[in-house]
Amino acid sequence: MNMSFFTLRFRRHSVRFLRAMHRAIPKGWKTTLWLLEIMLPISLAVMLLRYFGVIDFLAIYLDPVFRHIGLPGSSSVVFLTGAFVTTYAGIAAMLSFALTLRQATILALMMCLCHALPMECAVTHRTGSSFFGMMVLRLFMAFVCAFLLNLILPAYSESFGMVQDGVEATSLGEVLLDWLNASWRMALLVFTIVYLLMVVQSLLEEYDLIRPLSRPLRPLMSLFGLPRDAAYLWLVGNVLGISYGAAVMFDLINSGKITKEEANEVNFHLAMNHSLIEDTSVFAAIGIGAGWIVGVRLFFALVVVWSRRLCRRCISVVSNG
Repeated sequence: MNMSFFTLRFRRHSVRFLRAMHRAIPKGWKTTLWLLEIMLPISLAVMLLRYFGVIDFLAIYLDPVFRHIGLPGSSSVVFLTGAFVTTYAGIAAMLSFALTLRQATILALMMCLCHALPMECAVTHRTGSSFFGMMVLRLFMAFVCAFLLNLILPAYSESFGMVQDGVEATSLGEVLLDWLNASWRMALLVFTIVYLLMVVQSLLEEYDLIRPLSRPLRPLMSLFGLPRDAAYLWLVGNVLGISYGAAVMFDLINSGKITKEEANEVNFHLAMNHSLIEDTSVFAAIGIGAGWIVGVRLFFALVVVWSRRLCRRCISVVSNG
C-alpha cells in the first residue's frame, strides 16, 4: 500500500517535472535565438574593432581610469556593452578579449550591477523611482564596487575567455575564422544556460513556489532595511529580474497593497542586488567565482539602503528641529 502510494506520487511528480522540462524547450530556444541575434554581431564587431586598432586607440584614453579598478582601458568596451545592451551582450564582448580571471571577475561584478540600464531604469521609473537617479546610482556603485574588489581580490593569473593572450590573427580571414569557431561554442553555452534557467522558472510556476518561498524571508527584510511585506517582491526581483519584479510591483501598487515609497525602497535594494540567481549562474558557468559576485552585491545593497535611511532620518531631524 505504502509502496503504491509513493510510486504514484513519484510518477505524478515525474510527469510534472517532465512537463516543466518540455515547456522550457521552446522558451529556451526562442530566448537563445533572441540573445544570439544580439551577442554574435557584438562579438564580431569587437573582434573587428580590435583587428583594425580601434580598441587600442580607445584604451589610450580610458586606461588611466580603468587602471584604478584593475582593468585595461580596452575592457571599457565590455562594460559599456553590458551597461547599455544586456548582460549576455557584455559576456559576448568579454569572451572576445584576452583577460585574466581576476579581470573577468571585476568586469562580471560591474555588469551585474550595471546592465541593460536604459530598459531597467525605465521599468523602475514606472514604480516610483527616478530614471536618472537609478542610472547614476548604478553607474557610480559599479565603479565603487569594482574599486573595492580590486583591493581585496587575490591575484588570479589564469587566462579567461575564448581568445588566447598573445595570439593575434594576421589576416581578416583568420579573424572571421576565429569568430566562427568561438561562435558555435558560445551558442551551445548560451542555450545550455538559458534552458536550465527556463526549467527552474517552469518548475517554480508548475508548483507555484515563489510566494510560499518568500514567507520565510520576511525576517531577512528587516536586516536589508526593507518592509517585511517586501519579501515577495525581493524574491521575484532576484529570481526573475527587475523587469518581472517591476511588473509584479506595479500590480501591487495599483491594487493598493504597497505604496510607491515602499516600492522605491525595494528598487534601491534591487538596483544593487537583482537577478541574483540568473546572473550568478551565468557567470559561474563561464568560470567566474560566485562567492565574490554574491558577497559584494549583498554587502553594498545593505550599504545603499541603510545609508539612504540614515540620510532621510538626519534630514527629518534637521527639518523638525
